[in-house]
Parts: sequence; structure tokens; C-alpha cells
Amino acid sequence: MNPVFPRPLCGLTALIALPAMLAASLPGSAAPPRQPDQTVECEILIVGGGLAGVAAAQEALLAGKTVCMTELTDWVGGQVASQGTSALDEAKRQRALNFFPKGYNEFRDRIERKYGKLNPGDCWVSVSCFLPKDAHALLWEQLQQSAQQGRGTLKWFPSTVVKELEMGKEGRQIQGTIAIQHAAAPGSDRLHTLPLSTIFEDSYRYANSPRLTKKIIRFVPKPSQQQKRPADWYVIEATETGEIVALADVPYRLGLDARSHLNPSSPVEKNDPYCTQGITYTFAMERTADPQPQPKPPFYSRYEPYYGYDADPRKANFDFVFTYRRIWGPIQGPRIQAGPLRVNAPQPGHISMQNWVWGNDYRPGTEKDNLIYTRDQLKKLGQLNPGSWMGGLRTNTLRSGEELALGYYYWLVAGTTDSQLGNGVKQPNPNHRLLTGADSPMGTQHGLSKYPYIRESRRIIGRPSPSYPNGFSIHELDISRRDYRDNYYRQTLPDKMYRSLWTALAGLEAVSVIEGKTPTSEVAQRTRSTIYPDAVGISQYAIDFHPCMANSPPEAKGNQERPGVRRAHGASYPAQIPLRAMIPQRIDNLLVSGKSIAASNIAAAAYRVHSFEWSSGAAAGNTAIFALEEGILPFQLVDQLPRREPALEKLRQRLESKQNPTSFPNTSIFNLDWEDWNVW
Repeated sequence: MNPVFPRPLCGLTALIALPAMLAASLPGSAAPPRQPDQTVECEILIVGGGLAGVAAAQEALLAGKTVCMTELTDWVGGQVASQGTSALDEAKRQRALNFFPKGYNEFRDRIERKYGKLNPGDCWVSVSCFLPKDAHALLWEQLQQSAQQGRGTLKWFPSTVVKELEMGKEGRQIQGTIAIQHAAAPGSDRLHTLPLSTIFEDSYRYANSPRLTKKIIRFVPKPSQQQKRPADWYVIEATETGEIVALADVPYRLGLDARSHLNPSSPVEKNDPYCTQGITYTFAMERTADPQPQPKPPFYSRYEPYYGYDADPRKANFDFVFTYRRIWGPIQGPRIQAGPLRVNAPQPGHISMQNWVWGNDYRPGTEKDNLIYTRDQLKKLGQLNPGSWMGGLRTNTLRSGEELALGYYYWLVAGTTDSQLGNGVKQPNPNHRLLTGADSPMGTQHGLSKYPYIRESRRIIGRPSPSYPNGFSIHELDISRRDYRDNYYRQTLPDKMYRSLWTALAGLEAVSVIEGKTPTSEVAQRTRSTIYPDAVGISQYAIDFHPCMANSPPEAKGNQERPGVRRAHGASYPAQIPLRAMIPQRIDNLLVSGKSIAASNIAAAAYRVHSFEWSSGAAAGNTAIFALEEGILPFQLVDQLPRREPALEKLRQRLESKQNPTSFPNTSIFNLDWEDWNVW
């Protein structure tokens, strides 16, 4: 079962010549579209093939629907596959009970059957670390079997991006989409020979280029035999950065939210859209018996000041870092001390996936280098003009993230500096090789993941209601275990904000607090998360930050994390995914899943891991199916809340019957004891 990967000699030239190859990316704007080369009919169009997209597709296929799914890369699975973060982030008790959506548990079972155990890498960050290329294959098989079982039809469009949305007369519904599918041009390098930044903008241009040939595809609703329905199809946003959210120009937030009584740990008084969580190009490296040639990247000196083990000197140990996300280790070595842990010693042939804060985390945070363009930036660039969408990302930042990651590999094997602990700590470790090639764990000739791991996206603002006059959103206060009697909050928050915080926590006693009958000092600390009547999924993970850096460029010597961003970092309660967080303003046949649901940046730091993405995708898929079959628009399921919504109850029953939990065990206003569910 031991995988064999090609030697990196063929990629050596590419590694050294990377800056020149990256600079060869074609400039220019989108050309006017020609007629579509193909028209494809769908009942549900899923944009994005990550875990949320896969989950939505599986549910729809099991229900016998015709599903179209587009994906920028050629793999399904997102985090666990094309982004290379194939180490499942899970809360301890949730994992112990296997209290996950059915499809997610099926995926975990497939991993165990594939390797004979759930953790073939014997990593210590998770109970399951595995090869990204296998994750794609397992999920693809899962989708194919779901289509057979439910007699659904999957129309899969890899290497495809959505370029334009065709809106109805009143702009309330998406009536069609125009997409571009790319392939390697004749005589050019195969796809994934060069990193993503070299073709990212090119993939959004209609015109063929020296590197890519293009096929224009129009997606439209599949005709129905049923009576006229309020929507002929549904589009599910499942991209990594909220592309459809931006392209549709529905209200959304990006970056740090302003400090408020609902997000009291925010470090800023005004929204900062440029400070988002760091991105990571992961890579796989193999332990070898002998030292390997380690060519120094020409751009290494630029990024060297950033690299370091950790501020905690106990973690300044190479084997500690290597075994952290070891994704393959069939031969067990002797037990050794690696920093603060006892681990099985790495052996030749063992493979580690690298995802390290002071290594390949690229963390821009200013208007000069932010990755995900804000709405104002998109307008200035003209990307919101008809036919001018170019993906909404800063290509130079993608490129810098790629260089940082390749430089980090060199630092691991040959570096002797440490930004956190100073010189004299880091020692070379030359007995390793970067795994490259189409058959390598990442499936790329350059060795980096096909797409960076994205921790934070554009986040919609849900529809306004009497309870949420500024639009629905999940906030820090809804999920955090933080002690808000801490002196920090007493001293930092204005009196009115501090009082509003405790009024919000007071629940049934809120009126008494407002009237001054109950002092805030007598309000009990919350011991559970907010319970939502429209819950359609579940999530639990720590509020976990990889903060942006304070200055530009992020790799500059002496640069530090943006102060205060980690204030909210910590444990959270088992939480729910409300349907209102998945329904954008203005557009009635668009559902949002994954990291783009309506949440503050603090809440989103917990609502971003693997099982959450699956749960939100399953909820989106079932909601779309339900809306088609019942002839109802999703917003109509929640527009009368807090009054009873019979159709909403029917949807939730459907989800539960298909083993997609909408709440954790014993979720009730009477259960205030959630200590056993501490994520730590």
C-alpha cells in the first residue's frame, strides 16, 4: 500500500525559475463573450466542489435530482483534497459520539476502509490524517454511488469558473449562468504544472491563450413537468471565497467587524475589510534515508525573516512539526520525545503535510496586499461590470503565498534562522524531499496544493427582520464560552455597550435588566449557544484565528500579528447553523453554504472546519430539494419567525430523517450544562 511518488528532479528547474514563470501570467481584461459552446440544464447548480459542494451534491443525487457542479480545480473535496488540509478538525465529544452528518461519517468510514485505519499518518493534530489525492478519489466514488442509489444525475465540470449571472427582470432570481471551462492549450504544459497564480486570471477570460483553451458553458434550469414553481432551479454558493456572493453583489461583510455588544472581543471600532485570516498553500514532504539536494529558491531571502518554529520554545523541534500533520507513516518507528510530545519517530518513507503558522501561512492585512478584494476594490477594478468578473482575488498575493510556501520548505530542510526564537535554534534537516508530480499527494508538478487553504470568506448579511433590523447574522455572543466579566470587557467597552452585552445574555431577564431592576452583575454567564428555531445543521470547533499581520508586506522583518485579533480565540459551545444565515438578501433562488454564511468574523473562525462545511452543504442541498418539491422559496420558510413555520418544521424533519442533525443531543433552553462538550 506504500505509495510511490516521482523524484523531484523534473521539478527542480521549475522551483528555481518560479519568479520568471509566475511573471508570465497574461495581463488584460475580459474579452466580449462569443456564443456559448454548450448549454447545460440543471435542477440544482452548485458552484464550488469543496466539502460543502460535495455534501449538497450528494443529498441532491440521493433525491434523484439533476445536479451540475463546477470547480476551479479538477478535484472534489476542497479542504481535504485540492487545498491539502487532509487532517480532520473535530471537537472531541462530537467525534467520540460520531455526531456528524451521515455523508461526513460515510467519508470517514471510507478513509478507514481505504487504509485499514482512520489515521494512516499517525499525526497528532487529529484522529485522521491522510493523502489529499485519496480524499478526492474517495469523495468522487461517494458521489458516483449516491447518483446510482438515488437515480440522480451528476454533471461535473472541473477546471470551470462562473463568469456571469443572468438575472431576471426584477433581479430577484438567477435565470442562468455563463461559465468558462479551461484545458491546457496544445503544446503547453499540462494543468497544475505551474502554481495557481499563473493561470488564475487567465481562467476567467473568454479568449483562448497560449496556456489555456476555453469552452463557454451556459447553465440553465431544467424544464419541469410540474406546475409553475416560484423558482425553476436553485444555485448553491459553495466557493471558497464567496465568488457568487460578490458577483451577485448581495450585501456581505469581509474582514474584521466593528466592536459591538454582539462581538465584544473585536479589536477595531470600525469594520476593517482587509484583515482576514491567513491563507496556506500546503505541500507534502517525505523523510528520506539520505540527504537530498535542496536548491535554494531565488526569492528565499525575501521571506526568510518570517519563518520560525513558534514563540513557545518547547515547539522548536523538527520532528514535532513533521509529525504534527504526518499523513502517511506505515512503518512505525520507536517512541521518541519531540518537543512537548511523545511520538513515533519519523522513518524514511513517512510523509508530512505542512500547514504551520510561522511557516506557510500567508497573512496579508492591508489594502495593499489583501487577497479577497472588497466591494469597493472590485468596483474600482471594474470587476462588477457586466462580463468583467475576474475571480475577485489579488493575483500577486496568491503568488506571494506560493513563494512563501516553497521558501518554507527550504527553511525546514536547510534554514538556520528563526523569527520567533532567534538564531542558534533552527538546524538543517536535509533528509527530506518535496513531493511533486501528478501522482504526488497534492497532484501538482510544483508540489503545492492546487488551491490555497482559505480560512475566511466573504460573509453574507442575512435578511432584515424585527429581531435583526440590520440583517441576520451569527455573532461571537451566540457561541463563545468567554467570560465577559473579565476586566478587559469592563474597561474596554463603553458603559452602554457593556450593559447591552449583558442584556443580550440575560435572555428572559432582559426586560428586567433594561428597566434597571436587575443589575448586570446578577445576570448569569451563558452556558450554551444560541438556539435557533430554523436550525438546519450543526457545528462545533474552537474560535480559532490565524490573524493577519500588522503591516505590509506580511513577511517583512519584525512584522507582528495584528494586535487584539486573538482576543476572541478560545472555546465555543456546540452550535447550530440557522437557515437564515444561508439566505442572502435580494436573490430568492440562491442559497449560501460553507464559509460564506452570515456570521461575524469571530463566529466564522469557528464555523469553518470540515464537518461544518459538510453540514451546511447538506442543509443547502436539502433546502433546495425541498423548495423545488414543495413549490416554496427558501425565505418563505423563515419570514414569519418567531411564529411557528409548519413548512420549516417539515424541512427540519426531512434533514433529521436523513441523519443530518439540526441540533446537538439535549439541546433545549432547559439544558444549561454543556461542560462535557468543551472543544478543548
